[in-house]
Amino acid sequence: MLASFIMSATPLRLTPTRLSGNQSCGTQPSGAQSFDTKSSGYIGRFAPSPTGPLHFGSLVSALASYLDAKATGGKWLVRVEDLDPPREQPGAASAILQSLDDHGLHWDGEVVYQSQRSHAYQACLDALLQAELAYYCTCSRQDLATMGGIYDGRCRNRQADSNKICSVRLKLYDLPDRFTPALIQFEDLIQGTQIQNLRTQAGDQIVKRRDGFFAYQLAVVVDDIAQGITHIIRGSDLLDVTGRQLFFFELLDAPLPQFGHVPLAMQANGQKLSKQNHAKAIDSKLASRNLWRGLEFLGQNPPADLAYASTSALLDWALLHWQRQAVQGLGHLYQEE
Repeated sequence: MLASFIMSATPLRLTPTRLSGNQSCGTQPSGAQSFDTKSSGYIGRFAPSPTGPLHFGSLVSALASYLDAKATGGKWLVRVEDLDPPREQPGAASAILQSLDDHGLHWDGEVVYQSQRSHAYQACLDALLQAELAYYCTCSRQDLATMGGIYDGRCRNRQADSNKICSVRLKLYDLPDRFTPALIQFEDLIQGTQIQNLRTQAGDQIVKRRDGFFAYQLAVVVDDIAQGITHIIRGSDLLDVTGRQLFFFELLDAPLPQFGHVPLAMQANGQKLSKQNHAKAIDSKLASRNLWRGLEFLGQNPPADLAYASTSALLDWALLHWQRQAVQGLGHLYQEE
């Protein structure tokens, strides 16, 4: 009866909150308050994974997040998400940073590497486990496949042996001592109103993997909180995970960043341009042309005579004319010249 009520309840409308006092990971939320990004300052970020070189699709996301931050006088940070050594390509992190620099996308402050922040992730994980907001899970990928790809919570009430090979999952619904509607509603800065069902579309999320590595869903939220990120502009392939990430921010009583998802660069075969699909590395010798095409892809209508201008001249124009509302769609066909 309770599950049925939660499923049909009005979506939880996530509104920004502010940390109070010295609250830490796992602290109970103290209620919603307004979060004024004008007074606190815009802080955006680009967070590539070093699984391959920067390609056109990655450049589009980097360019959009850079312009959205800098056009409003904000800061733009770069964080390397190097949490998955088996998939990482030697030298990729340095190559990505060099490509950004070659394209005039200069970041503020020092680059943060997730591989150096294990202590922060473990501290958060310990707090979640102590608060019974996370639990050990012995289910395999094959088990998940039998569930239809959405985890059904079967290990929630089991006493799993943490000394055995297992993952750790975060509870996204039916939390202890609180009412948590499974439906999440939020306003995407580019894609508009979104409603996601955490029970049927997400399921409890892995925050530490069976192989011992910390999971993306944990690290990304912990780091966004630590860096004070206020705006996250990224590819639309991550739109589906936004509801669960916003819920995690709320659970940790942290300010909610605003999200905006830009269209993906799609290949003719329907696949997105990605490192996994062996996308061609962006050529820094054509930096201005790449930026011009990126602006065109984002609906900014750059003048044709700027196609071969300097990167600084092109970015100066782009910052002056940046229109977030001109960015539309979930994906557009990309063809190499």
